[in-house]
Amino acid sequence: MYNHRMRRPSLIDKVCTAEQAAALIKDGMTVGMSGFTRAGEAKAVPIAMAERAAADPFRITLMTGASLGNDIDRRLTEAGVLARRLPFQVDPVLRAAINRGEVMFVDQHLSETVEMLRSRQIGPMDYAIVEAVAIREDGGVVPTTSVGNTASFAILAEKVIVEINLTQPLALEGLHDIYIPTRRPHREPVPVLACDSRPGLPYIPIEPTKIAAIVFTEQSDSPSANEPPDAETNAIAAHLIEFLKQEVKQGRLGMGLAPLQAGIGTIANAVMHGLIDSPFRDLRMYSEVLQDSTIALFDSGKLAFASGSSITLGPAMTRRFNENLDAYKKRMVLRPQEISNHPEVIRRLGIIGINTALEFDIYGNVNSTHVEGTQMMNGIGGSGDFARNAYMSIFVGRSTAKGGAISTVVPMATHVDHNEHDVDVLVTEHGLADLRGLSPRERPGRIINNCAHPDYRDALRDYAERAARERGGHTPHLLEEAFSWHLRRQRTGSMKPEAGAI
Repeated sequence: MYNHRMRRPSLIDKVCTAEQAAALIKDGMTVGMSGFTRAGEAKAVPIAMAERAAADPFRITLMTGASLGNDIDRRLTEAGVLARRLPFQVDPVLRAAINRGEVMFVDQHLSETVEMLRSRQIGPMDYAIVEAVAIREDGGVVPTTSVGNTASFAILAEKVIVEINLTQPLALEGLHDIYIPTRRPHREPVPVLACDSRPGLPYIPIEPTKIAAIVFTEQSDSPSANEPPDAETNAIAAHLIEFLKQEVKQGRLGMGLAPLQAGIGTIANAVMHGLIDSPFRDLRMYSEVLQDSTIALFDSGKLAFASGSSITLGPAMTRRFNENLDAYKKRMVLRPQEISNHPEVIRRLGIIGINTALEFDIYGNVNSTHVEGTQMMNGIGGSGDFARNAYMSIFVGRSTAKGGAISTVVPMATHVDHNEHDVDVLVTEHGLADLRGLSPRERPGRIINNCAHPDYRDALRDYAERAARERGGHTPHLLEEAFSWHLRRQRTGSMKPEAGAI
């Protein structure tokens, strides 16, 4: 098994323990780790780093593709290892440290991190720690269940630590397409002309002399934490499917729609599940994360091909995927996230982007990241890459949170990640608002009537009408009241008007 996984004999003397590899990381270094939405992250070495920090404190800047699994962010945070973190995270312990100002978090569009690293606007990177299925005879590294930023980290870092994970099936080899853009200003167009284009290599090409340590591990990816579809997410899916059927009827789309992108999380995953019972066929995905719904769509016969940057599945779907890997692999590809999220490719392919909103306002501005404008949740992720460049940008979400105490449709968003210019369609369990071609003054009625929870509609209408009448302007607002709902929530625990005036 070890010979099948580590095929370059000259690297035998680099095999060591996780503790020995972790000792290479020094205070003040910038470290890149593989991992994208709980998939394919380095596991043994970061845990050894956290354990070492108890006796030998040190702090680093940590870059990844997106979120990590196996509590890596939590353990590094509790050990005091993280000084700076980018570009995305989902761990509650790290989130709390970020909001206390103990860890400096740089929230970036996922397509931009390695571009900034490559052009030396950030970095340089001292070490990349990457998970692999195998090291090839030529020293090339075969990734596991994600690519993310792993390829560019390994290419751009001074040194590389490779974790060869024996639990990851060797059959993953061949699933990946590693295409790295050439450097500006002489960069050529990215040659991805369809979802199934494969212009790159099935491995990460790096100079073998850069490999400083090789660690064998046997720890699985963390399973997906998505909850199954419920009545609300099924309703969101139904509204969206009906809308897409009308787009087909109007001749703007065919029955294969356009390539689909779906953000990570329960709601987006449930919406994709809804397509199983839709009339659409021969669907294609050009997305970041391939979730349980991707495998279910394959099995239903609806999905023809899926391109992503990682695959994050629940336990049952992981077993199904691994048992039928050779069949699925023919219809899938995993790419670097700077390619899966590349504006040029997204615009060229005409993507339908489906992402999740934390809150949105009556003019269509979407907040994806901050609670009450200040408290970071997870980060913008790739939603901005797709929202700005997609053929159609759709944001989905529940109309309320915290048992109805919070309306996700508000007079003014407390933080704007996706402004009204980049948002085409909003969907909640109550309905869908098609905002294309509408001016700001025309949007409130459609958003309130179609998307807001009935408990909040009258108050939203009252605000919109008084703002138009008393303040006017292209985008009417009552500045003294714009955030009054959030202030009421802070004071009383509820946004509902009966909770009291501010």
